[in-house]
Amino acid sequence: MKRLMIGLLVGLLIGLLVACGGGAAEPTAVSQTAATQEIPPTAIVPMEEPTLPPPVITGGEAAAESGGEAAPAEPAPAEPVVLGPTVPWPADRFGYGIQIHGNASVGNPADTMNAVRNQLGLDWVKMQLKWPVIHPSPEADQWFFYDSVIEEANRNGLNLMVSIVGAPTWTRALGGENGPPDDYSLYTAFLNELLTRHPGQIQAIEVWNEQNLDREWTTTNGISPEDYVNFLRQAYETIKAQDPNIIVISGALSPTGPGDWVRWADDFEYLDRALAAGMLNYADCVGAHHNGYNIPPNVAYDQTGTLPEAQTAVFRGPFDNPHHSWSFKTTLDTYAQKVQAVDPNKKLCVTEFGWATSEGYDVYPTGFEFAQDNTLQEQADYISQAFQQMHDSRAVWLAFLFNFDFGNKGNGPTDDPVPYSIVDTSGIPRPAYSAVSSMEKMP
Repeated sequence: MKRLMIGLLVGLLIGLLVACGGGAAEPTAVSQTAATQEIPPTAIVPMEEPTLPPPVITGGEAAAESGGEAAPAEPAPAEPVVLGPTVPWPADRFGYGIQIHGNASVGNPADTMNAVRNQLGLDWVKMQLKWPVIHPSPEADQWFFYDSVIEEANRNGLNLMVSIVGAPTWTRALGGENGPPDDYSLYTAFLNELLTRHPGQIQAIEVWNEQNLDREWTTTNGISPEDYVNFLRQAYETIKAQDPNIIVISGALSPTGPGDWVRWADDFEYLDRALAAGMLNYADCVGAHHNGYNIPPNVAYDQTGTLPEAQTAVFRGPFDNPHHSWSFKTTLDTYAQKVQAVDPNKKLCVTEFGWATSEGYDVYPTGFEFAQDNTLQEQADYISQAFQQMHDSRAVWLAFLFNFDFGNKGNGPTDDPVPYSIVDTSGIPRPAYSAVSSMEKMP
């Protein structure tokens, strides 16, 4: 998923927040109580990937028996001509994208990219790249988890956005991977390594993920917008020195209610402080997340009572405890207002959005009771409406649906990302697949 968001209300709501992302090994579901006292996570916690040797590649022409000459090689078929990514991406062009599983050891990246480009008709793809997977120790080098994903995106003419998440435990005195390295220069060195390894193949980079949550930004200073802006500045300068055409996206926040600034911070308050610290000087686009729970994309948080679902919904949060974090519309509209009050020309990049539905499954992830309230057709309709809404707002530059292929690459319907997928656990397209394929993609 890989990932989703939480709203929390003071005195009424408690939230255990779960990190976003899609990684090499599938995420695990995080148990939470789903009730009006608690707003469930819309994020995904990645499992730790095993340290594996690189795959062995064998090949070569077959030799004739018993001293015979090698058979002549058949001429290779001509590669189809594919237009490359659009670089630089025009400032006035809306980008339609989707998040893929992003691990080369699961499935076939070539098939995935072909489907995104030629069946879904999208021009952007998002992958999450986990630094600790590549370098679980300073000496380890496991790029094989991601190399072919990056290469296949380019081979299919897709623009690629890479979301870089997590820091290896060896870079943090506190241990764990849920925060930046103690020395930010280690992160910029990793960026240089990535861009040197794949020159011209990455068109956008999202710098970190949901840094208003302690599960993503645990440091000795706690959750700090000012520290993040310093981190972003160093990343921005490194990326632009390597390739000025790469779009730098600030890490998307997790929509929440008021927090204690230890476990989480209110996303609106965090954004205000980050903007005051100069964040827009170091971002071409402001990252945003929202996953729509069980209300449509065009409904503001204070209008949920007008919906028929207000009487019938299993999950009661948006109806019994209205709060801005429930609403896709309210969250994105408010972010855009705050950003454009500082820079009228700056836009959002919605790096994760979607609607979960458990229709067709007997179970759903713990804490994701709202998935019961969305039908497969509503999932399809809401996704199409959201793309249209973001396009028409002229406040969004790039938008990435969560998700394409976690359905058949996850751990079954109780795995957090699976109900959001536009394919089911057997890989069969859900109605949302056809909706994305057939919807008009306007510049």
